[in-house]
Amino acid sequence: MGEIWSFLEAFLKALSGSLPADLPRALILTLALLFDATIGDPRWFYRIVPHPVVWIGAPIRFLDRRLNRPNRTSRDRLIRGAVTVAVVVGAATGIGYLIQEGLEPLRQGWIVELIIVGVFIAGRSLHDHVRRVGKALRKDGLDGGRREIAHIVSRDPKSLDRHGVARSAIESLSENFSDGVVAPLAFYVLFGLPGLLAYKAINTLDSMIAYKNETYKDFGFVAARLDDAANFFPARISGAIICLAAALTPTAYPIGAVRIMFRDAMKHKSPNSGWPEAAFAGALNIALGGPRTYPGGQVVGVWIGDGRARLEPRDIDRARALYLIANGLIFFAALVWGSLTAV
Repeated sequence: MGEIWSFLEAFLKALSGSLPADLPRALILTLALLFDATIGDPRWFYRIVPHPVVWIGAPIRFLDRRLNRPNRTSRDRLIRGAVTVAVVVGAATGIGYLIQEGLEPLRQGWIVELIIVGVFIAGRSLHDHVRRVGKALRKDGLDGGRREIAHIVSRDPKSLDRHGVARSAIESLSENFSDGVVAPLAFYVLFGLPGLLAYKAINTLDSMIAYKNETYKDFGFVAARLDDAANFFPARISGAIICLAAALTPTAYPIGAVRIMFRDAMKHKSPNSGWPEAAFAGALNIALGGPRTYPGGQVVGVWIGDGRARLEPRDIDRARALYLIANGLIFFAALVWGSLTAV
């Protein structure tokens, strides 16, 4: 118990301005979570300075234009796609290593590390985007909901009715809990800043070139497989956290979360996204997934969960409550980890 109090004392000193010269990774992680929860992604700041993910995206776009040309064979595109992945992920990892080594001798260099980690966690921004979808549905109806959902999903918002907008918001909240919160934190805990930046590069590559259409099915193949591998364990951990959070959420069903997660997770077209999405569906007693329309055409998706598919803004509110408690559990786990490392 004394170790926990010592850790909390160091935590409070850091918050109060009595800045130590160095901090353990556990405390940096805890403060980064607090940074994300209180500040998130300030829109005004990123209108002046591009978000680091934009910097990662710039070389991907450059290599895509130079290497992914329609006159090349499938084999050539596959090789050039693998080169793109190696260059981008290797560069991100190297930059993370240089930053980490550069901060090591600096007094209070952990402040910069804390900010970097906080910037790459999408917990607050994801919640706020989904909250705006629910608010727009209530205030401006379907047009408002479609306008806001377009910021967080790749599917065609014009194809969504009111219930489809609500489902899409909850699906985005559940899937991105894994690759926007749990996975970056896991890579940081295991590998420090090099691991964190490498994961964000992998995730950005997947979102930009890992499409199953004629343009990217070969060029983005390696990026898609690497993203699947990187998210394998974080996705399953995310599902477990959601099931635990359901036990602490008054409007959720923990037994349903566990049952639907194990039953329906592998129905999803992604080997990973189904785990947190099925856990959300079971916890809220709703149905997610189903047919959907993307710019490239319609996808015949299966339904995940046994509950209602005709969702409303109040269901978005229930999903947000579950999501916030899941994030609270991660924060508590960071505190416990810090107390154990202080022994």
